[in-house]
Amino acid sequence: MSEEKPGTIRILKLLLHVAFFVSGISTVLIGQVLPFLSARFSLNDEQTGFFFPSQFAGSLIGTLLTSWFGKRNRFLLASLLGCFLMGGGALLLNSAAFEICLFGFFVNGLGIGLTLPAINMLVLELNPENSTSALSILNFFWGFGAIISQPFVDFFSSGNNVGLPTAMLAGVLVVTGVCLAAMPAGIEKKPVSGGADDIDFSIPIWTSPIAWAIAAFNFIHVGFESAMGGWLKTYTQRVDIDAVLDVLPPITLYFIFFVVGRGVAPVFFRFLNENRMLLSSLFVVLLGMIVVLSAGGIFLLSVGASIAGFGTSSIFPTNMSRFTKTFGASASRRATPFFICGTLGATFTTWFIGFMSNRFNDLRSGMFILLASVLILIFLQIGLGFQKRIREQV
Repeated sequence: MSEEKPGTIRILKLLLHVAFFVSGISTVLIGQVLPFLSARFSLNDEQTGFFFPSQFAGSLIGTLLTSWFGKRNRFLLASLLGCFLMGGGALLLNSAAFEICLFGFFVNGLGIGLTLPAINMLVLELNPENSTSALSILNFFWGFGAIISQPFVDFFSSGNNVGLPTAMLAGVLVVTGVCLAAMPAGIEKKPVSGGADDIDFSIPIWTSPIAWAIAAFNFIHVGFESAMGGWLKTYTQRVDIDAVLDVLPPITLYFIFFVVGRGVAPVFFRFLNENRMLLSSLFVVLLGMIVVLSAGGIFLLSVGASIAGFGTSSIFPTNMSRFTKTFGASASRRATPFFICGTLGATFTTWFIGFMSNRFNDLRSGMFILLASVLILIFLQIGLGFQKRIREQV
């Protein structure tokens, strides 16, 4: 970072956390407005599922663009542009035309793809001494945004009209983007050093099968997380039509325990290494999904969603940490395929659930894809764990 007054850096950090909090609302907004849009346009589950590829296509392009911004030390510019795009995408969801709503999700996804990786990288560079702690706090803010997304939309919506909550969200995003634009030029430029600690970009990453195995793990897991956030509210309505009106519906409990899980994860890391932590978390998620899929009422569905949220909470950061530890400090600057695999996984899984639900005329059938995803992750994790042991013995 360039030499700036500590007060300016603190303001930038605050703005980045606000942006991450609001981006948490925007990221899972699709799952909260899905029932409204489905009713507005009289869509079946397969047609409703088209909204997900639209958002994730935008997110994929945004992630690719973030790499371009990063090479030019313009993560801040990517972040503020992402805020404006998410705000614009939210407003487009009020259109009476199905195609415009699809485009709205694409624009929202483009903003998400620009903002999330860029802010992660900015926070890493702003906190070189305590990056793990800083990222944990940052992701807490995202989690809180995800938690309030459901009650925020439900409280301010009217009928099938989501105009007020999307306008409020867009307003906060635009103000945040303007404040980021007011930050001094060059604040994010990295110092140039010739020391021994310089990053060695000659180390190969994406020629290694291990890298692609970790990316495949991300593909499946991010797909699981996105599908839970996107379909759980609709699934809850199928189980109990009045359940989503509860103070703490399953989708809210899922995100509450998601945040709680990230908060207590450091305690478990005192006793478990990364591989054991991942495997333990996956078995917790498996238990949660078994309860979710067997639930015939709101109580068991809430219990299952809570267990699944707690279990999945530490998986993404732990897998990301495994990636950077395996391939060194330069991995964070060359992680674009890792993030792209996650976006593609989110696109495929969320769409495939709608497709299967429509084919069997039963959303529960589509949700079984999530159970299969967890089982695949368990076998993949066992394989990656064995590979690590072999490398350590060589």
